[in-house]
Amino acid sequence: MKYWDFQITEKIRRGYFSATYFNRTKKILEGENNRNVAVMQLFQKNEGSVMCGVEEVIELFRIGAGYWEGEEWVSKFDEIKIESLTDGDELHSGESVMHITGPYVYFAHLESLYLGILARRTLVASNTKRAVNAAGGKPVIFFADRFDHFFNQEGDGYAAHIGGAAGVCTQAHTAWWNGIASGTIPHSLIAMNGGNTIKAAELFIKYNKGVNLIVLVDFENDCVKTSVEAAKALGEDLWGVRLDTAQNMIDKSLENQGSGIRNQELYGVNPILVKNVREALDKEGFNNVKIVVSGGFNAERIKRFEEEKVSVDVYGVGSSLVHGQNDFTADIVTMDWKRIAKTGREFRDNPRFKLVKP
Repeated sequence: MKYWDFQITEKIRRGYFSATYFNRTKKILEGENNRNVAVMQLFQKNEGSVMCGVEEVIELFRIGAGYWEGEEWVSKFDEIKIESLTDGDELHSGESVMHITGPYVYFAHLESLYLGILARRTLVASNTKRAVNAAGGKPVIFFADRFDHFFNQEGDGYAAHIGGAAGVCTQAHTAWWNGIASGTIPHSLIAMNGGNTIKAAELFIKYNKGVNLIVLVDFENDCVKTSVEAAKALGEDLWGVRLDTAQNMIDKSLENQGSGIRNQELYGVNPILVKNVREALDKEGFNNVKIVVSGGFNAERIKRFEEEKVSVDVYGVGSSLVHGQNDFTADIVTMDWKRIAKTGREFRDNPRFKLVKP
């Protein structure tokens, strides 16, 4: 797969994205004609992470391993061997996840890039996997498009897919795998129809034939009332309702809850609100209408909802899936087949490795 256009490829080869000291190291090795073969070993520290970004790293070496001879790029990809765990593999803290073998001078400038690729992709895949595991088989939709720079969307969408997300929300998210973007009615469409949720839903049906209709029901901050109104007005056209109450607000339907409930438990999308919506829909005979929840969900919050057996059908999860860290470290551990490494690091084979690039 081609990940980068000609201009980006040119910048990669010229070290534009590389830490300066790697570029200077490459210059020194070229000047000294040092073609010694090194094994670069990669690891990370987070137990249970999900490996992601391996194919992208292979492509990085395909377009970026080599050197300049005047203005002519000389590829040395055929002299690089990569043994690695593969996308989707579960990682253990401190284990070797990849060995890159070849004359170091050909790929010295790429370290910033392949570590960054693996860090980002593995972070998103791991966060998504934790949310998916917490959901216990219920679909988790990747709603993280608005929480980071849009240039990240293609890779993030792929990583979310590797992590087990049931769906994504932009076309870019599907670019690296055979997926389809999904979504609901946004608050903006309701606003542009004078705050009329039902009218917005009817227009959605008019212009989006064959697409599951999921109606946002918190525009008036009365999810129970709006959910029932939508079900009655839209009938079989309604696939589900989405609760997205802001975390600093209490839904109108909860204003008269019993005094035994702590006030903080009533804010945002909470188990009591979901229960009330489900009961109201069922009472009117709309058992088929699914409930989608979103707004500040992460693996821990999903787990709590599941432990309380809250009647959620789908979780929409956003910022928590792209935030955090999952750093990788790289060390030369052999040079010309002799063991050599920074103190505290040593060559560690991994029987789970696959030869991903001969």
